[in-house]
Amino acid sequence: MQYIEADTTTPVIKGITHSVNDDYSTIRWLWPEGVAAVYIQKANADEQLQLQPDPDSLKLYTKDEYKANNGYFDRIEGFGRIVYTVFACVMTAGTAQLIFQPDGSNRVVMSTGKAKIYFSIRQKSTLFKKLKSVHIQVTTEVPVAKEVLCYVKKQGAYPANKEDGTMYPFVAPFASGKNVLPIIEIGKDDYIRLFFTDGRLYGQLYELIPE
Repeated sequence: MQYIEADTTTPVIKGITHSVNDDYSTIRWLWPEGVAAVYIQKANADEQLQLQPDPDSLKLYTKDEYKANNGYFDRIEGFGRIVYTVFACVMTAGTAQLIFQPDGSNRVVMSTGKAKIYFSIRQKSTLFKKLKSVHIQVTTEVPVAKEVLCYVKKQGAYPANKEDGTMYPFVAPFASGKNVLPIIEIGKDDYIRLFFTDGRLYGQLYELIPE
């Protein structure tokens, strides 16, 4: 199997679209003339895509299969964003050559939904102590890296966002299910809230829900 870059003479994939219905995604595209089969790669959209994917990550799909199924169907599993890349395949001297399209017009990105992250924060204080204890519990549908979340401490009121106070990272990842964190000691006039470290990035993958 070889890769060649698309030019004005090579057949290319155009008009690629996707739709989601229940637990399945449907990918459709315009077949270039003279192409009887394509190779399809499914990958994590948030990872670096290889210009020449591992052959084991590719699935052969013929034009006859496409016509019979009215597209390419794939089961949705897990959460996050995935990218499908469709490579037109031409045969030259008995060798399959896959057409690499630098403009990405043979690629489509879709979201498989957001994983839910629930959190609760309980505070306990005593009359004669200057500090109060904060108990944080995080319950997730999937494992979550420690870099995804942070907590912010603010004096006098609950922080409104990540920049509204002093931000602290977590030191361990969150396992799927219930995570009871070590107790945090803060001043009696301090308040804590959880946020994404990068709302634009992680807000596409997770939903942060206070309990």
